Amino acid sequence: MAGDGDLRFRILKRTPLLEGVQQIGRRGHVRCPAFACGPLTQCVGIIAVPLALAGCDTPLSTLVPAGPVAQDIARLWWVMLAGAGLLTALVLGLVALGFGRPRRVREAVWVFGLGLWFSLTVLALTLGVALWAGERILPHGPAVEVRAHARQWVWTFTHQGPDGPVETEGVLHIPAGQPVDVLITASDVIHSFWVPQLGGKMDAIPGRQNRLRIAADRPGTYEGLCAEFCGLEHGAMRFEVIAHDPALWPPREGSR
Repeated sequence: MAGDGDLRFRILKRTPLLEGVQQIGRRGHVRCPAFACGPLTQCVGIIAVPLALAGCDTPLSTLVPAGPVAQDIARLWWVMLAGAGLLTALVLGLVALGFGRPRRVREAVWVFGLGLWFSLTVLALTLGVALWAGERILPHGPAVEVRAHARQWVWTFTHQGPDGPVETEGVLHIPAGQPVDVLITASDVIHSFWVPQLGGKMDAIPGRQNRLRIAADRPGTYEGLCAEFCGLEHGAMRFEVIAHDPALWPPREGSR
């Protein structure tokens, strides 16, 4: 049994964390090998970021905008990512300094300059862009109006046709190159209307009508879905948005 105890002690002495702690007496500071990042780890981190973002190039990605409203939302996303990246870099830099050699820290630089004013500047710029983008995506001015009615688990849409209102199921028709206001409601539970490439999302609430501004730069077909869990078939509650050439608007019933 004594031999087993000696073996466990020798294994424990070789752990990276304990080796780092043992350097306190020899060097006067802690350097933990467990936190050391070699060239391979750094390369993996650099490559992983663009690979992760490459997966965002899908019809349901907000990073592939196809209209001015979605472009403002995507721009806000990138600004928020940049702000979060700057603040994360600051925190990681402070952590790295904590595990590095002891050095004199200038309070005016690290506490007030970076810790306070730098962070406040990043947050203020991010908030300013958010307010600017939020105001731009609101439904201001004239627009084509269509209606969206949600129920478990299907969407019904109504647009103005050449001979009067036209109702479609699972397909929303809009003109390209023009702002469109979607009047959204529901008849059973709360749903959420979302076409990531054309605009933001809006809840469909029973007994209430909400207005959402969307727009498509060019004719085409875009994917939409319910973004609020609404029951067992929630995942199948999807729809298409067909943006028509303005010269062919309004479309005749059944046209694609």
